[in-house]
Amino acid sequence: MSETDNKNRLFYGSCFALITTAFTFSIRAGILPQLGQEFNLTAEQLGFINSMWFLGFPISMIIGGLVYYSVGPKVIMQVALLSHAIGILLTIYAGGYWTLIISTLFIGFGNGCTEAACNPMIADSYSGTTMNKMLNRFHMWFPGGIVIGSLISKFMTDAGMTWQSQIWVLIIPTLIYAYLFWGQTFPKPKIEGQSSLAENFKAMISPVYIFLFVFMAFTAISEFGPQQWVNIVLNSSGVSGMVLLALTTGVMAVGRFFAGPVVKALGQTGVLLGGAIFTFIGIYLFSTVTGPTAYAAAVIFAIGVCYFWPVMVGAVAQRAPLSGALGMSIVGGVGMFSTSIWQPIIGGWIDDARAEALSQGLTGDALELAAGQETLTTMLFFPGILIVAFTIFFFWQKGKKPAVEAAH
Repeated sequence: MSETDNKNRLFYGSCFALITTAFTFSIRAGILPQLGQEFNLTAEQLGFINSMWFLGFPISMIIGGLVYYSVGPKVIMQVALLSHAIGILLTIYAGGYWTLIISTLFIGFGNGCTEAACNPMIADSYSGTTMNKMLNRFHMWFPGGIVIGSLISKFMTDAGMTWQSQIWVLIIPTLIYAYLFWGQTFPKPKIEGQSSLAENFKAMISPVYIFLFVFMAFTAISEFGPQQWVNIVLNSSGVSGMVLLALTTGVMAVGRFFAGPVVKALGQTGVLLGGAIFTFIGIYLFSTVTGPTAYAAAVIFAIGVCYFWPVMVGAVAQRAPLSGALGMSIVGGVGMFSTSIWQPIIGGWIDDARAEALSQGLTGDALELAAGQETLTTMLFFPGILIVAFTIFFFWQKGKKPAVEAAH
């Protein structure tokens, strides 16, 4: 097999591994009502089950980053495959609450292994603008997979199919990525020193890395925070949450596919600044519009957030290359941790806004809409901070060549 064919199979295998991650996110969300009914679970218990997804993800990402250069991406993806298989089978044959807790933790662990192995593997396989393009095309399959998974779950639920049959669907992309990775040659680190943990940690105390670490937390919550709560707000105004989710993630997938020319034209810093501005406008519109106009807001919001995650990871790979796989994994991990940390805070904002709306005599959908829109207005804080930060970053990095490009 030629080097190009080998590289292509590794990339396509990575994409199907990320589709598996996306399916575990969307299909498991789709079957929650059925799980709650069958096992007589409270909403709080369902919430703890979901939290295992977010817990397993960053744990394995950070562990994977620590061992990436000692065991290699091949071993990490073997662990991902084993974790996915155990998690899927434990879910299908779950006997109750604790089995679902453990199965979701395994699935989250497998998902984190996928990020820990595939991000640095793709960064080591390509360079410069091509690397940014391929990282974005790889990350395209998280929103793309959510679109596909959401529609599959909706179709199967509407057809009266069991939740177990929906979980069996997860096996399909899992087996495909296992087949594509089988027997392939995985790339070596392309920057000397990346494989040294001492060099990794030294690079991670650089001003650029610390900046990316801090503001990854804000880009992640700017993306996942509004998506988590905006469906509640818009359902209160009669808009379909499922269609909105498919539209938002669909636009994100298309945007990431065509990321190459965008990043080439604007640069990493320009894309991040532009993303923060579009995200601010999108959340502002979410907080003010009702009805079908919300779909236009969803498109603007999706354009804003679609490049955040892959471009931040790409910026670490290019501007702090000696941080290596560990640096990329920790930046991704802080994005996931920030999402879980901010959720109860956002919930508190909603409680406060709801109490305020009640005191004004609002009830029903009017109350939920007023409380939700007030909370979304508060969420403008996140992209607002990013506009300031990425403006500074734009001028700070202006004229500076990414370190990894200088090495080629």
